Amino acid sequence: MVREPRYRLVKPDLLRELMGRTGTGSDISGRELATQVGIPHGTVDALLRGATKTQPAGVAHDISRVIGVDLLILWAPTGRAVPDEDSVSDIPAAAARV
Repeated sequence: MVREPRYRLVKPDLLRELMGRTGTGSDISGRELATQVGIPHGTVDALLRGATKTQPAGVAHDISRVIGVDLLILWAPTGRAVPDEDSVSDIPAAAARV
């Protein structure tokens, strides 16, 4: 089974700032954003607090669309250069020297 690509939120504070003035010029609350995207409002809260760092591609695209910005303004695709929160681990010092 192929896992949907994930995107890492670049800066939670930027999301908060852009929620204050969306592409339409109006503000949007976390609850409103969650409702329009179709996710639990706790997910938006966790993103804003930095407790959650990544979202599936579809959610990242939808958040960007609702806010009114290009995807890569808020998100970075995970992969070799940008690990997702599920694959981040401490590398033992000995392994890092190899």
